[in-house]
Amino acid sequence: MHDEVEPGSAVELEITDILDLHSFPPKEVAAVVESYLEAANEAGFRYVRIIHGRGIGAQRRTVRALLERHPQVLEYSDAPAEAGGWGATSVTLKPGTSNSD
Repeated sequence: MHDEVEPGSAVELEITDILDLHSFPPKEVAAVVESYLEAANEAGFRYVRIIHGRGIGAQRRTVRALLERHPQVLEYSDAPAEAGGWGATSVTLKPGTSNSD
């Protein structure tokens, strides 16, 4: 028997050090990244990678704008070539921070 998920309901995913945005609609990207950063920080990750793809750069700009002002982000840059290059962003999180701090 399969557990069915109702449309529009939240699905809880395991938090890893990589977030691939390819499966999310563009209008949800900012909210997904915001939630992910909070969860990654709570899970104790200091370094994460956000895969936004190369395309025309719209998702990259959305992600980078959010990272620029996010209180948990220490720094970010293009991922190394072997980890996606400019199609992904490597992020260093500040230790021991959360949005509620």
